[in-house]
Amino acid sequence: MSQILGVKFNDYGQVYYFGSGPFVVREGQHVIVKTDQGMGLGKVILIRQAPQENEDADGEGYKPIYRLANDKDMESVAENDELSREAFKFCRACINSHKLGMKLVDVEVFFDRSKMVFYFTAPGRIDFRELIKDLVKEYRTRIELRQIGVRHETQMLGAIGNCGQICCCRRFMRKFVPVTIKMAKEQNLFLNPTKISGICGRLLCCLSFEQKGYEEFHRMCPRVGKKYQTSLGNVKVLRSNFFKKSLSLLDENFDEQEVSIDEWNEIVNKPPSEEAKAEAKSRTAGPKGRRGGRRPARGDDSRSDYGRDRDESGQDVDLSSLEDSPQDNSFDEPVQEERKRRPRRDNGPKPDDSAPKSAGSAPKADETGSGDSDSGAANKRGRRPRRRRRRPPRK
Repeated sequence: MSQILGVKFNDYGQVYYFGSGPFVVREGQHVIVKTDQGMGLGKVILIRQAPQENEDADGEGYKPIYRLANDKDMESVAENDELSREAFKFCRACINSHKLGMKLVDVEVFFDRSKMVFYFTAPGRIDFRELIKDLVKEYRTRIELRQIGVRHETQMLGAIGNCGQICCCRRFMRKFVPVTIKMAKEQNLFLNPTKISGICGRLLCCLSFEQKGYEEFHRMCPRVGKKYQTSLGNVKVLRSNFFKKSLSLLDENFDEQEVSIDEWNEIVNKPPSEEAKAEAKSRTAGPKGRRGGRRPARGDDSRSDYGRDRDESGQDVDLSSLEDSPQDNSFDEPVQEERKRRPRRDNGPKPDDSAPKSAGSAPKADETGSGDSDSGAANKRGRRPRRRRRRPPRK
């Protein structure tokens, strides 16, 4: 019975399937296979039996292996590894001499040395035509410079992740799937770049592992922050718990309750129960009143207490007696005396001394007499002197 072999050409590469053909292969052996780019040596990591009905078509479905690897082939592989290390050092020296903005990651030498692949990373496009000329002149074979991303760089080099284990891309991942920030939001993770990013500086690849489960859970859950009519009354969905498969609800009493998804499906879109109605009725049956207190009636005697206060002995004191009354002129006397001592200023234009005086003009009265006449006129009219209001200080 023929076998289907899963073959890997390097530790971080993909698994390719071949047919065993006439050979009997065990897991862990090395085989020589034909590829589109020439002969290659790989390691068998997986063996499964082909179905009976596909036994005749085994050669058509999978390419057969060329032969099993021997000791001479293993020596060639060791020589190729040594050549790749030397080529890595030489290529790095050439990059420094040409002052190219690129980082060399790894060098791969094919089994038959028909081609050498140099993997590098760079922020943009690099003109490496002179570098290829130096490499072809040194090794006399086909040279390929392949630019890769930071994820593939970490996959080739390997590293320890935030979880303390070897990075998933190095251990078992063979293809990268796109990871977005939306996945971190749906999984209720803290959007801290140091927590949700890996060694490569991109979002963690493990965010995509559980994304399918979160999508199925969110399809079963109601919308967070929305109000629903349930048998418990009007409730608001606060949060959802993926691990417990539960919801946190806020009821009309502002109490938080936690129900499972199955319980939510039973109570949603149902009229309130008798218990919920009784609780709502007990809340609304309490005495009603204004928050600010009862407003006094028009005929209430409390309005007559305006301007009254109590002294230290507890007796009422009428504060309205401290207000100025228009009949009391006791405040006018000191003000009038002050006005008599301080004559009124005349802000009018000063008469010119050089102007000739008319013969019939009366003698000029002194300033003190004019001030007395003004104050006397004001007293005759019965007016109170105007007091200046004090302005509040600016903040």
